[in-house]
Amino acid sequence: MTSVGFDNQKYINLQSQNIRDRIDMFGDKLYMEFGGKLFDDFHASRVLPGFAPDAKVKMLLELKDDAEIVIAINADAIEKNKRRGDLGITYDLDTLRLIDAFRGIGLYVGSVVITRFTGQPLAVAFEKRLKSLGIKSYRHYPIAEYPSNISLIVSDEGFGKNDYIETSRKLVVVTAPGPGSGKMATCLSQLYHEHKRGITAGYAKFETFPIWSIPLKHPVNVAYEAATADLNDVNMIDPFHLEAYGKTTVNYNRDIEIFPVLNSMMESILGKSPYKSPTDMGVNMAGFAICDDEVCKKAACEEIIRRYYTALANHRQGLSESSEVSKIEILMNQLKISPDDRPVIKAANDKAAATNGPATSIQLPDGRIVTGKTSSLLGASSSMLLNALKELAGIPDDIDLLSPAIIEPIQRMKTKILGNHNPRLHTDEVLIALSICAATSDLASKALKQVINLKGLEAHSSVILARVDEQTFRKLGVNMTTEPKYQTKKLYHA
Repeated sequence: MTSVGFDNQKYINLQSQNIRDRIDMFGDKLYMEFGGKLFDDFHASRVLPGFAPDAKVKMLLELKDDAEIVIAINADAIEKNKRRGDLGITYDLDTLRLIDAFRGIGLYVGSVVITRFTGQPLAVAFEKRLKSLGIKSYRHYPIAEYPSNISLIVSDEGFGKNDYIETSRKLVVVTAPGPGSGKMATCLSQLYHEHKRGITAGYAKFETFPIWSIPLKHPVNVAYEAATADLNDVNMIDPFHLEAYGKTTVNYNRDIEIFPVLNSMMESILGKSPYKSPTDMGVNMAGFAICDDEVCKKAACEEIIRRYYTALANHRQGLSESSEVSKIEILMNQLKISPDDRPVIKAANDKAAATNGPATSIQLPDGRIVTGKTSSLLGASSSMLLNALKELAGIPDDIDLLSPAIIEPIQRMKTKILGNHNPRLHTDEVLIALSICAATSDLASKALKQVINLKGLEAHSSVILARVDEQTFRKLGVNMTTEPKYQTKKLYHA
């Protein structure tokens, strides 16, 4: 059983109260930029064991009568079909998913703002889709010389050209499907428009990471750097906070670099800025809910290694630059961690060498490692999945949960009718077949009941997985990494 290092309920209580205090500080309205994942922060749940992926949403539910949500999405991200790495869906689809998710738990979604809009065709199409779904949308435009030319930015030719987003609640949460969506600029633009309308509004920033109240080189903060290696984010001591209060706090380079400009904007809009440092702007209380620091350190180190292998695989697929790999290698060296600290890596690679084919491994809660190899019926990941379920259920290894009589008709359907060249069953197909067998087989039923216990387990593949297997393990909550190589030398990999 995974050790707990984070008190989730304490966090919800502390965080909701801190936000209430910040709303009271400004009076009429607070625009709060929410960085990271609001509804499903899986990174936080991995590096802070005990943190619920929806903890921030539950915290907002404490404030739901006063809160509404505005989702910001960059028009360029829509045009480029940018995807969320953890869910594998495009940002525009994730925007719709988020709206459904927020509405489903009783949070009010006011509108969507499309930022950096220049008439991108796919962004225009997305606007039309939102309109057909009854969702309000607004346009924000690029501003020349942003963010340096403050006199232009804070004028009718800058923020003034943006659509004014109509809101009705005291707390306006500005969130997004991913980074670079223009959340901060959206908040500041709204401050400008509200001020012109005589409404007193303020701005605050919610970023879970880096955690300002723990050391700069704490593994949890270093894991954030690894997670944002593609953005070149670097954790730093907040020099403004140190100068103003004589206290050492942690922030990241982009917030520190933009603070003088942001502060000047707020002074231009409000007449006086309420903040002396980037740390002042933040409301994050996560550091005060860590209840076992060693557990969190260990979990964060494991996450950094996973991020390293993700970067390697992405680079192999042409999805990222080699600089991301190099940056994470430096972070690993700083903490003196290596792939050897992840036992499933060696297990999968040793199995692959012994069988001269793809192999996959998974580590069970008691530390045992189960492997799977490629066969005529099953892919390595499917084989490993069945082997793991048998071990968890206490079913002997020599018992077949799925007989060839069950598998072969599925293979015929795949190859003869659906035209698939690979007859082996993928992980999703194995789970469906196991579910069917469970109706008549007690052993299959016993194994199927163990699927829930795969969540949070560590796994590794000797080759890059097919997308369907990757998605299945993600849905199961398995922390999967892969070697940066394909099973074949083909140019096209489905």
